[in-house]
Amino acid sequence: MIKAGIIGGAGYTAGELIRILLNHPKVELVFVNSSSNAGNKLTDVHSGLLGDTDMDFTDQLPYDKIDVLFFCTAHGDTKKFLEANEVPAHLKIVDLSTDYRHKKEGNKFVYGLPELNKEEIKKASYIANPGCFATAIQLGLLPLAKAGLLNDEIHVNAITGSTGAGVKPSATSHFSWRENNISVYKAFEHQHLQEITESLVQLQNDFSQDINFIPVRGNFTRGIFVSTYLNNSGTLEDAEKLYREFYKDSPFVIVSDKNIDLKQVVNTNKCAIHLEKHGNKLLILSCIDNLVKGASGQAVHNMNLIFGLDETEGLKLKASAF
Repeated sequence: MIKAGIIGGAGYTAGELIRILLNHPKVELVFVNSSSNAGNKLTDVHSGLLGDTDMDFTDQLPYDKIDVLFFCTAHGDTKKFLEANEVPAHLKIVDLSTDYRHKKEGNKFVYGLPELNKEEIKKASYIANPGCFATAIQLGLLPLAKAGLLNDEIHVNAITGSTGAGVKPSATSHFSWRENNISVYKAFEHQHLQEITESLVQLQNDFSQDINFIPVRGNFTRGIFVSTYLNNSGTLEDAEKLYREFYKDSPFVIVSDKNIDLKQVVNTNKCAIHLEKHGNKLLILSCIDNLVKGASGQAVHNMNLIFGLDETEGLKLKASAF
């Protein structure tokens, strides 16, 4: 059994990670660290785990009892923690924050998008889990980058559920404001653009096009639905063949010849993709669950790869379609 610990256990992504690990046949969840909740039951915070566990949160860090440590900490806190604390050399780390996603000299973390870096992840000790928007957008574009076909500006509109804003209430996640409402934020400036660009350059070295990204707050709780379009002179059949070939060894990416919707992927580690051709424009639709494929499910996928397990172990989850 792989023995796992979590630091930062009170947020939405931590709740999903706990749920997945508790039901993973090859994992024992040893501790969930949360200084603000130490001594409280996990179910006091994550009520959806009722009946699944009697574990308490702890303020202790028994490194000697675990093989892998997940960070579900606020952005910036993982880096601070690792700079201030010495962790055992054998310990595998999966960080769900932004702290180590970008390519910098001295950064030992591998960018944990399995569809892009599977072989590197298998050999890694430290994983930087991708952002949720970044995951959904990249999966819609990677096959084109691999084929060197991203030669014009890219237009992206992506709508996300309120859980993407985190568990701490804010003016734009308050029910009275969010319900029956949508709004744009961080237009053309979203923080995930850098990691998206770095991944595209990894596959298409000369990529330098603008990514015109409009993020939208949706009036639902879970999921990300992305609509991307760009100029493309090929046929729809060419594009579908390209995408199916690229993702032939990616068990969680489904290229559908029928239109897709969020209910097909919410509660799963899947990314659904649908392609359409409109004149000279290629429309790419991609959707994920922001808390699973966009965060905790992907973190477990990375863990499976590191420890030599089947990629899908513990992640064969049914969509909440009804």
